[in-house]
Amino acid sequence: MTEWLSRTHLLLGDDGLNKLKNSSVLIVGLGGVGAYAAEMICRAGTGKMTIVDGDTIQPSNRNRQLLALNSTEGDAKASLMGNRLMDINPDLDLELINEYIKDDRMKEILDGGFDYLVDAIDTLSPKVFLLYHAVMKKIPVVSSMGAGGKFNPERISVGDISETTDCPLARILRKRLHRLGIRNGVTAVYSPEVIDKSKVQPAPGERNKASVVGTISYMPAAFGIACASVVIRDLAGIPR
Repeated sequence: MTEWLSRTHLLLGDDGLNKLKNSSVLIVGLGGVGAYAAEMICRAGTGKMTIVDGDTIQPSNRNRQLLALNSTEGDAKASLMGNRLMDINPDLDLELINEYIKDDRMKEILDGGFDYLVDAIDTLSPKVFLLYHAVMKKIPVVSSMGAGGKFNPERISVGDISETTDCPLARILRKRLHRLGIRNGVTAVYSPEVIDKSKVQPAPGERNKASVVGTISYMPAAFGIACASVVIRDLAGIPR
């Protein structure tokens, strides 16, 4: 046990820490939610991680995304995240995929023998595709619903996607998954806090987005940390 994990070891003991060390986690999406989830999973001592994102840092990311700094604008999120994770844990077995994944490529990646999947994609079609194939392959998955337009982190909930309420993304996602025969089996991090529709605007110039939702600095981070907590507790055998 290395010194940097001594506090984690004190909490989890040999068994919990070894379970995390021997686990492999896939994180898809490294924006406001996914980067925080990835960092917390790494800091807990997870032994193997695969991170996926084909995007680069934009100026508008800086209000809420872990990797977004004035100095990192234009840089690839996957590379930035990879460097950060390796600086936290130089012994981490890390695979970095700097791609927008879809279709057969997504299925190929899911065949990597993962113990858990974090879905932090905010674009509907690849999100549905990823969740469908994860469920079909029996990969445990936690999926982030919408953090935009929300203010109160105390309203964040964790439950099966069939239990989600008052989240526009979750509602659409449930409908799309129902058409594919999936009604449960996806752990969702969501908030029932009602969104002020005036805070949502069309986004004709945005890649892969039909609209932009006003977002405060701490909410995506809180969603990401909640996602990480699900993964860490489940892998370490901690009841939740």
